[in-house]
Amino acid sequence: MDKTLITPLKNVGLTEKESRVYLSCLELGSEVVTKIAKIAHLNRVTTYDILEKLKAKGFVTFLIKKNIKYFSALDPELVYAETQRHTSQLKLALPSLKRIKIGTNHPQVQYFEGIEGIKAIYADTLTSKTEILNYANSREIRKFWPEYDDEYVAKRVKKKIYLRGIAPEDEYGKHVHSQDKVKHREIRLVPAKTYDFTNEINIYDNKVAIVSIHDELIGMIIESSEIAHTQRAIFQMAWEFAKKF
Repeated sequence: MDKTLITPLKNVGLTEKESRVYLSCLELGSEVVTKIAKIAHLNRVTTYDILEKLKAKGFVTFLIKKNIKYFSALDPELVYAETQRHTSQLKLALPSLKRIKIGTNHPQVQYFEGIEGIKAIYADTLTSKTEILNYANSREIRKFWPEYDDEYVAKRVKKKIYLRGIAPEDEYGKHVHSQDKVKHREIRLVPAKTYDFTNEINIYDNKVAIVSIHDELIGMIIESSEIAHTQRAIFQMAWEFAKKF
């Protein structure tokens, strides 16, 4: 069994055990539970329960021969098509879902962990309809994410999302600042010894994203018009202060 295929299956909603059973069915063709369990390295009862779940999700089918159930994996292309159909349905429902969310008065907070979680936060900033206001340590983000400029900055530039940022005046900060014109941004540098912040804050639309990458990979997105408005005012104050440097 190719274990690298488990991850994409988990990404469309299967558990690891469900992924193993589906892959075992693909490998075996039409087969009884006992043999599928052996390939998946699971016991028979667990495998049968998982097969029933996969059947309900549309990943496997079965037929009965001489009162014995034989399970078969659905063609991967059909699985993909069904996944795309569900995604399309979710896309059509987005306006209604957003209206429900907008109707709530309290701030919405989403928490993220790990490298993929951090990248998901940055991906959300690329949906911004406003400029991004940013406090960042140019060195820390690029140490943690070497492809940051290619995978994030280039996309921001392509989407023409303007960024104003404040960063420590170290070697990295000076280099980033030197590329402002081609990177669709303006960075103001402040003395690194006095203002050496290690995490990053992005203010955009009605959101404030906070990312910590120094000692641990965690972050959050706070969605609140009031909080975003206040943070913009604070940033503007810092922006004017940074001008003197």
